[in-house]
Amino acid sequence: MNWTESERQSKMSILSEKAGHDLFVYGSLQDPQVVNVLLNRVPDHVSAVLSGFHRFRIKNRLYPTILPDSTGEVTGKVLKGITDDERKLLDDFEDVEYDRKAVEVVLTDTSEKLQVGTYVWRNKDDPDLYGEWDFEEWKRDDSEAFITATKKFVEERKLPEGKTRIDTFKTFLKQDTEGIMAVF
Repeated sequence: MNWTESERQSKMSILSEKAGHDLFVYGSLQDPQVVNVLLNRVPDHVSAVLSGFHRFRIKNRLYPTILPDSTGEVTGKVLKGITDDERKLLDDFEDVEYDRKAVEVVLTDTSEKLQVGTYVWRNKDDPDLYGEWDFEEWKRDDSEAFITATKKFVEERKLPEGKTRIDTFKTFLKQDTEGIMAVF
C-alpha cells in the first residue's frame, strides 16, 4: 500500500500512542496512589536503576529531584506504556522546574538496558538541594499530604483558569514557622 507522507505520519502517531512511552520515576510517582490520582490508572511498571545521577531532597518540598552525578545511582520504577496525553499531563505536573530527558536505565529483575524519559531538575546550582531523598520516609511522613495536594492539582487543572502544580501546591501546602510543609 502506498501512503502519503501525511498518512504515514498519522499511522506512526497512532502506533506511538498505542505503544506508549516508558518513563523512569524516582520520587512520589513511584507511589501507585499518586499515579492513579493523575492518570486514573496505574500503568505496568518495573523496578530500575539510573546510574550517573543523584536524588536530592529539596528544601521545603515534599518531592525530590535528580541531577547528573558521575558516581550516583538512583533506584525507581519505569512506568510502561504512557500515552501521549498522559505524558503531557505528567509534563504539566512536573511543571517548569523539570526538563524531561532521555536516559538509559537498567531493569532490576532482568539487567536489561532500556531507553526511557525522566524528569531532571533544571537548576543545577539550586542552593535548596541537599542530602538524599528517601521513598520509604516519604511514604511514612509526607505521602498523605502529597496525595491530597495532587488531587487538588487535578481538580484545578480542569478549570479554565487552573493553576500550575507549583501554584496549587504552594496554595494547598503551607510552610510553618520552622520551614516544614503542613497541609491547610
